[in-house]
Amino acid sequence: MNGANSRLDELDRKIVDKLSRDARVSNRGIAADLGVTEGTIRTRIKRLQAEGLIQFTVVTDFRMAGSPNLCMIGIDADPSRVAALARELSDMAEIGCVIVLLGRYSLMAMALMTSVEGLNDLVTDRIRTLAGVRRVETSISIHNLKYEAGVAKISASA
Repeated sequence: MNGANSRLDELDRKIVDKLSRDARVSNRGIAADLGVTEGTIRTRIKRLQAEGLIQFTVVTDFRMAGSPNLCMIGIDADPSRVAALARELSDMAEIGCVIVLLGRYSLMAMALMTSVEGLNDLVTDRIRTLAGVRRVETSISIHNLKYEAGVAKISASA
């Protein structure tokens, strides 16, 4: 993100902050809050989109995706294979989030699963068989006290 940050000036950052809190806010509303013209906001947003620095998408609350459980999959991996495994996990439609870690696990993957059998099949047949995977542990969320949908886009696979 360092390259992107260097392309964002203070006004860009303020616009992104406003949109990240509520993407439905009008250009007029942002302009009034920031003391600039609506045209300035419109031009800035178009540039940010064209440069791929922002995009607009709908993020569904995971509880609306067919009564799924949020599953965390901790993966201990051969250090030389972490980057490749992260890419391979990212390519799996069931997995909505992949994080490289330092600590107990090398990688953490998150998936929405509607059954324990589905989770077992994903882990046993597809994750454990990947080159470099040493150990896999799963945890299933049973109660979520706080979940910010913008933190990780999680949607049910088709």
